[in-house]
Amino acid sequence: MDLHGVIHDNPIKRDSWKTVLTLAYQSLGVVYGDLSTSPLYVYKSTFAEDIQHSETNEEIYGVLSFVFWTLTLIPLVKYVFIVLRADDNGEGGTFALYSLLCRHARVSSIPNCQLADEELSEYKKDGSVSNDKSVNGSSLKSTLEKCRVLQRVLLVLSLIGTFFSAVSGLELSMSKEQHQYVELPVACAILIFLFALQHYGTHRVGFLFAPVVITWLLCISAIGVYNILHWNPHVYQALSPYYMYKFLKKTQRGGWMSLGGILLCITGSEAMFADLGHFSQLSIKIAFTFVVYPSLILAYMGQAAYLSKHHIIETDYRIGFYVSVPEKIRWPILAVAILAAVVGSQAIITGTFSIIKQCSALGCFPKVKIVHTSSKIHGQIYIPDVNWTLMLLCLAVTIGFRNTKHMGNAAGLAVITVMLVTTCLMSLVMVLCWRKNVFLAICFIFFFGSIEALYFSASLIKFLEGAWVPIALSFIFLVVMYVWHYGTLKKYEADVQNKVSINWLLSLGPSLGIVRVRGIGLIHTELVSGIPAIFSHFVTNLPAFHQVVVFLCIKSVPVPHVRPEERFLVGRVGPKRYRLYRCIARYGYRDVHKDDVEFEKDLVCSIAEFIRSEKPEFNMGIEDLGDDEKMTVVGTLSSNFEGIKLCEDDAYSSDMIGTSEMREIQSPKRTRKRVRFIVPESPQIDMEVQEELRELMEAREAGMAFILGHSYVRAKRGSSWMKKVVINYGYDFLRKNSRGPTYALSIPHASTLEVGMVYFV
Repeated sequence: MDLHGVIHDNPIKRDSWKTVLTLAYQSLGVVYGDLSTSPLYVYKSTFAEDIQHSETNEEIYGVLSFVFWTLTLIPLVKYVFIVLRADDNGEGGTFALYSLLCRHARVSSIPNCQLADEELSEYKKDGSVSNDKSVNGSSLKSTLEKCRVLQRVLLVLSLIGTFFSAVSGLELSMSKEQHQYVELPVACAILIFLFALQHYGTHRVGFLFAPVVITWLLCISAIGVYNILHWNPHVYQALSPYYMYKFLKKTQRGGWMSLGGILLCITGSEAMFADLGHFSQLSIKIAFTFVVYPSLILAYMGQAAYLSKHHIIETDYRIGFYVSVPEKIRWPILAVAILAAVVGSQAIITGTFSIIKQCSALGCFPKVKIVHTSSKIHGQIYIPDVNWTLMLLCLAVTIGFRNTKHMGNAAGLAVITVMLVTTCLMSLVMVLCWRKNVFLAICFIFFFGSIEALYFSASLIKFLEGAWVPIALSFIFLVVMYVWHYGTLKKYEADVQNKVSINWLLSLGPSLGIVRVRGIGLIHTELVSGIPAIFSHFVTNLPAFHQVVVFLCIKSVPVPHVRPEERFLVGRVGPKRYRLYRCIARYGYRDVHKDDVEFEKDLVCSIAEFIRSEKPEFNMGIEDLGDDEKMTVVGTLSSNFEGIKLCEDDAYSSDMIGTSEMREIQSPKRTRKRVRFIVPESPQIDMEVQEELRELMEAREAGMAFILGHSYVRAKRGSSWMKKVVINYGYDFLRKNSRGPTYALSIPHASTLEVGMVYFV
């Protein structure tokens, strides 16, 4: 059965209301922790600027109006009703938008992309392959495909958005008003304890998160209603946009600078999109629209109602959140607030783990150790290196600043930068992916971009007052990511330039000019076509090689997940009698790589299925190495297609295992592990195919040898000093301090051969 081009479309399953409401409940603890604690510090940060709180209440009414419309337009209108629809097959975040755009415009940062990847079900699900020849969309698409400068800009925009999103997590530590109540050493101890818990997994650490956030939202809602009714029932008048105009007219430059404090009311909004993969669009919309949004509005209105009747401010503390809380319940509310702040911190930590994993999978960040803490939920991961690095940065910011104003400035700039990047990418999504009119995309970027640009300018003016932190850290991360991506791209280009031609292989003959020994030689390469240079080194320098040779490429594709039945692309290298195969294992950026034993079984099984189902035209002689269509899509053992099965036994049996519908092809008895292929009864398998399968079984029983090639790049003579610094020092340092490929960590050393090659680029 030839599986090439077959798409297995599962019917769309509608979640029941019980499932949706359960996900909405869970999202309150994971997504909205940071956003729900913003009432703690918004008014305090806003009035920390050079503006007064006068008897006319124009200032406090103006701030409330700004808060109300900012919360309404950005999180509610932009994210809930527009951005959440731009998911990448259920995944969200800046890199999900980048992946979506790459597929539609055929632009990619991954060098070994193939046309066959566009046949993936996940690739097609969102309508990537469309016959819509919109003039606006096609012209923009062709421009992106041809202009490499614009492609780099698109990548840089994604990188900036990604790491400003991660850097915004640095404000998690002490910007929640805790300095007024908790001594610095105690706060640092809480931080260390929080990061030390991460290795237990999100599902354990976050078990009580949703109840904490719900309790907090109920508390601030009740306090808000009490303050409105008790102090100023007419505070609702401040929701009119007219008070924003009066505020800016009266305060002028001071009011403009205070927008950086108002901006903090939407910190954490981007988590709704970034954490989309853990929940569903409907559950996140329900949680925000019916729980979070009204609770926050009531909380801000309640604070404004209290402040409208209390104009004497002795210190900036007097305008904080807790002063509006009735004194009898102030300390219990403080305890709940600290717990809620920790919940918000947890959401940012786990979000950073997901960001790093996506960047690493797409070749934009050095390889790091990723620990999957849940066997059921693939998105729950733990990255030790990132965890401890983030902890040190948080401690440094906490100890260095000791000032919530400076931390708020840093957080505000990071948050608004992420939102600006999302707005820019969304305008491209509207044209390229949704096939909307360019005018609509321009209106979107002009409307939301103008609002965000206003807040961005107010945040950027505070560069020396804390806003420099996210810029400096993001610049460092951006340099690291770009150096890694540039070096990886140059290394792959060198591999392509030095690959061996098929004519060289044919000149060696079927025996390759050497003795073929029993076993499978597994050559790991990043090439998806051609013969890697490492193979020519082995053939010309070693007297023997394996009877079966497999060129294995493990690569990431720009989709979240690859279905098991579409995992492998298998083809031949050279004529059939050479027993040379190419196998490309494709993984999405959210997929979990299997352990080595299970992966080896899937690999051998996929080659066997290719041999059994190979079309006659595949046997004509030479593989056209540049033609992806001559490779067959083959699934794994866990997929549900009717294909060949692999069994391995430690004990032998002389009985034939099979039924009327299945039969067994056996290898001769050996003293080692027995390998059996069970294939369907029909169609009839000819003797030549049976012989090739039997030879593959014998090779599997004899064992595998793993040949790992390590390519090193150096700047050639005459290169610019910048290129020498980037390649010889920057990329080389990152390569030495990053982890090797996942598959190389669990390979037994006794079965491994490693060869290094130096390329001058």
